[in-house]
Amino acid sequence: MPKSVLEAIKQGEWDFEPESIEERRFDATRAMPGTDEKLEVLAARVRAGLPLWHGHDRTDLDDLEA
Repeated sequence: MPKSVLEAIKQGEWDFEPESIEERRFDATRAMPGTDEKLEVLAARVRAGLPLWHGHDRTDLDDLEA
C-alpha cells in the first residue's frame, strides 16, 4: 500500500487517494494556476505527503480570497 502520491505513481496505482488532511494543517497559496510558483507549491505538497489542493488556493486572476 503506497504512502504517498509519488509512491503510488511509481507502483502504477493510478486510483490512489492520499489520506485526508485538514486544510488548517497546511497553507493555501496565492500563486496563480499554471505559474512556476504554483507548480513549486504543488511539488512541495507532494513531497510532504499533503493533498495537492487547498480549498483556499487561488484559482484565477480575480480570486483575492486565498
